[in-house]
Amino acid sequence: MSETIQKNKLVELTYQVLDQKSGAVLAAVEFPIGYIHGHNDVLSEPIMEALEGCSIGEVIEVPIDGSLLYGERDESLVITDYLENVPEEYHEVGTTIVMENDKGDTKNFLVTRIDEKSLTIDGNNPLCGRDLLFKLEILTVRDATDEEIKEGGPIEPEPEIENMVELTE
Repeated sequence: MSETIQKNKLVELTYQVLDQKSGAVLAAVEFPIGYIHGHNDVLSEPIMEALEGCSIGEVIEVPIDGSLLYGERDESLVITDYLENVPEEYHEVGTTIVMENDKGDTKNFLVTRIDEKSLTIDGNNPLCGRDLLFKLEILTVRDATDEEIKEGGPIEPEPEIENMVELTE
């Protein structure tokens, strides 16, 4: 019988974030993430609750209101300006622009639209205000060691460097 996700279990998983309406993949983890369940929950509470009791090989889907995770959409963070007022290096949709206020706080804005005359940037998280579906695949579930519990995740072995060849130019 396979182990199930519960407190003090080391869990490794991958996930995708999908738009519930279109099914489009909005985000995905490229490499598995590992954590100790009940100690350093790496995803939102509803997702962690849905993982409880799952086992290796399961794929679960958890619907989430993006506003609960990323806040409500704030239209005051959407700014359109004449293209000529924006430096050339920002003239591409998808470019991130880091803005700083008078207090020195920074915020990321994403170029979302460009036409012949104007450019629009958006400081909202791209996932806010959307109906999301987290699709998670459980890869590993096992008892965590005391050291892993202390560190909050899997412990990677140190590389052996004793017999390594020195590279020279």
